[in-house]
Amino acid sequence: MSSDGILSSKWTRPDDFIKLQRLKQKKKQLAARVNSNNNNKRPELDDNDKSKLLEAKIAQKRNNPFAKSTDGAKKQKIDDQPYDATASEFRNTATSNLACLTSSRPPAAKLSLQKFDANAFAKLLHQAKATQADEEDDAALAARQKHTPHLPMDWCLKTRVRFFCPTELPSTQLKTSQLASGLTSFVRCFDTNQTESTLDISDATRFNQCTYYWQHPHLPWLTLFPRSAKENNGITIGERERKALAEEWDYSFRGLFQLLRARQCPYFYLCANSFTVLFRAAGTGGRPETHALVTPSTRGMRSALQQEGIEYSMPLKQQQDAGEGGASNGSFTEETEANTSDSGTGLANGQAKDIEHISDEDDDDDAWLESLGVDERELRRIQTTHARKLQAAEMSEDFSDNSLLLIEGVECQGFFSYLLNAKSTITSVGRLAGVPPTLLAPVAFPKATMQHLVPRSKKVRLDGIDYHSIDIKGLLLPTFLPSVAMLLCETRHTFSATLASSINTLSFSKATQKLLETTTPAESKEAVESDAGCLQVFGEQNLSDCGLLPAVVSAICRTGQNAVGLLERVCYQKGEGYAWS
Repeated sequence: MSSDGILSSKWTRPDDFIKLQRLKQKKKQLAARVNSNNNNKRPELDDNDKSKLLEAKIAQKRNNPFAKSTDGAKKQKIDDQPYDATASEFRNTATSNLACLTSSRPPAAKLSLQKFDANAFAKLLHQAKATQADEEDDAALAARQKHTPHLPMDWCLKTRVRFFCPTELPSTQLKTSQLASGLTSFVRCFDTNQTESTLDISDATRFNQCTYYWQHPHLPWLTLFPRSAKENNGITIGERERKALAEEWDYSFRGLFQLLRARQCPYFYLCANSFTVLFRAAGTGGRPETHALVTPSTRGMRSALQQEGIEYSMPLKQQQDAGEGGASNGSFTEETEANTSDSGTGLANGQAKDIEHISDEDDDDDAWLESLGVDERELRRIQTTHARKLQAAEMSEDFSDNSLLLIEGVECQGFFSYLLNAKSTITSVGRLAGVPPTLLAPVAFPKATMQHLVPRSKKVRLDGIDYHSIDIKGLLLPTFLPSVAMLLCETRHTFSATLASSINTLSFSKATQKLLETTTPAESKEAVESDAGCLQVFGEQNLSDCGLLPAVVSAICRTGQNAVGLLERVCYQKGEGYAWS
């Protein structure tokens, strides 16, 4: 029994064996963990050692196994290259600028010693003097700049305008109520400030009201202003379409001219392929009767008007003839050339007398040559040569601003009939062959289509200042700028506008200014001013129902100094008025 107990104590049971194996595994894991902690301990490094290790790490470069061996190649010596200070400075500047753009923190400024420049102080003084001189020139220019309480009227058609203002301009993103109210106000000719209605009266609505006009005909696939656009090439219209367009245009032109005579329309434009006509009602532009301005004209057109018995005058050509001996009067200067006056019923009395005097002299010269026994053939050749010279001198100003014609009074009715029946009004060849002239008006007329200008607003930064701007491209009638200026004057302290004009219509403003400045020497200045004031008042009263705002009617009827001008830049400052050039 004792021997069995001893043998049983030597044997290890399975449970004890498993416990021993687990204990040994834990000891091994503990020993491995202690050894790993001892191996990871490194001596502490200072900043210099860290920087050296970082540089060594950066300097390490992985070898490219596919690269060609360059051990035997010649290495370029950097020490032998000359030092280029300009290139180094440019690289440093570019690097610093790039760092400024890519990082939020600005780079630390490096101190560098520069060579002594003896002229540096003199350069600073010269720069200060130049800056002071520029400031003095600006001050002198500002002192010479004229400021007028009203905005002059410009009768030429504009093709683009851009408004600038340091404060926010009227919004071009319209709400439903603003769009509907602006459209209703334009069609019904409402003055939202004075008319009691439920329409929206915000600045955006009033600005939207100014961007509409009426046009006939309207063919979306054609550019009808300017009529010489390149997009109109290669377009043909059939005979049936030409006849329909002519009949529609005839009815529309008749209705629009009747509105003008009744003073329900203050003005309208007729834009043909080779000429443009501005019809204005009585009282506008300082003229007491209905009148028309035609530009440019040709010798053939003037001859046709003379054959129809239509009298006309050429105010800009008279201005040039008067200024041949010296500088021409007025703010618009014309080139001085030798001109010959036109013959016929359309000329002024002085020109007609001169032509009669010249013809009498020619008859005397012919009689004198015949008395000397000059052959009839030779005499005929001399006369032909002289007639050609006169014709060349007469045609020298065709298609220029000086060829503008003024037709007023009863003659304007005859000119209207001439345009209805003349074959040259609707051309049969060239661009827009068979398409009638474009009729443009600020108020509705028969067969007219309402057109809309599309404004685009954005922000512009100039000299570190943010400006709000509105850019409009398209056809701008003369009453557009006064309407918008009246709106901005009421709500903004300052604003400016830049405009682009149609070159073919510049002579309308030139001729209007010339006619306003022309006075007879016998009249005194006070009498002229009183007559002009009475004419302006009567004109405003007669055009009170034309559909335009009262302030705009006052602008187109204004007479006197600075009533009309060519506008390219306009600046407004509250308390000072308008400055323009």
